[in-house]
Amino acid sequence: MLHTEEAARLENPSKTPLRTRPLAATLVLIGGLAALIVGLVTSISLGAADIRFLTVWQAVFHFNPDLTQHQIIQELRLPRALAGAMVGACFAVAGAIMQGITRNPLADSGLLGINAGAGFALAVCFALLPGLPFLYLIMYSFIGAAIGAGMVYGIGSLTKNGMTPVRLALSGAAVGALLVALSEGIALYFRIGQDLAFWYAGGVAGTKWLQLKIMFPWVAAALVGSLMLSRSITVLSLGEELAQGLGQRTGRVKLMAMVLVLVLAGAAVSAVGAVGFIGLVIPHIVRALVGVDYRWIIPCSAVMGGLLMVIADICARMIHPPYETPIGALIALIGVPFFLYLVRKERREL
Repeated sequence: MLHTEEAARLENPSKTPLRTRPLAATLVLIGGLAALIVGLVTSISLGAADIRFLTVWQAVFHFNPDLTQHQIIQELRLPRALAGAMVGACFAVAGAIMQGITRNPLADSGLLGINAGAGFALAVCFALLPGLPFLYLIMYSFIGAAIGAGMVYGIGSLTKNGMTPVRLALSGAAVGALLVALSEGIALYFRIGQDLAFWYAGGVAGTKWLQLKIMFPWVAAALVGSLMLSRSITVLSLGEELAQGLGQRTGRVKLMAMVLVLVLAGAAVSAVGAVGFIGLVIPHIVRALVGVDYRWIIPCSAVMGGLLMVIADICARMIHPPYETPIGALIALIGVPFFLYLVRKERREL
């Protein structure tokens, strides 16, 4: 009977307003897109050079390479703003998928060692393969992310009573600290600390069109794949036994979902560094607004994650101009209290 009821809920989400809220999800999606557009325009308009909105419009839609302000918009501010939106969407969707397939409210690419693994791979590349093209940096970031995730899940599974959310978070913290320490050791030995400083702090300053062009196919494919897998993630989030009872091949779904997470997190870290907590905070907020259907959670998380990253980038430039505050530090001001709140809720799992 339980299987039948849950299957009916999945097939008819509109009949379960307490669990899925299509109208609220539509409003969140539309409102989030509108706010994201406003945020992008604001991000492009703000900077050391005072540029009017009309000039911004002309630079975007009627680019004149002979004008310095148009070059600033096209070569510096526009790729930076788009990178922020893209990376925020990557982190948020990766976190949403991980929370869905593991049923772990603390799951996030930053907390579970994936970001640290990608950063370690980048440190090795900077030390041993200087001048490596960005396409190969992304590929090595994927490998590093997979190593980090494998270490975390391996250590978390060694416990006698299984892998609880808090144990998984503790394993992620330990593995992340180890990989960061190794990265810093490599930086000191090979004298590449300045090159890695950007990745530690996190930020979209200096993003170029070439990076966006290389990232976009990977990110677009992963986001589309996430949407295609969203219904299976919804079923799996209700419980593995229930998913198997409904005929789902849970092992295959988890494998495909983890591949998508590694692509999203690896691409994001290779572009802006190890910015944490976006994938932790955004899915929880979205789930509270739209319900448990991942067909809505994933697109809404992508929009809201992009919006958070764009707003954080704007704040990073406004707090102490002309200097920039690391984006990772700003987002951590929100993420750390939220993480502590979730840990307190899960304290009975210890």
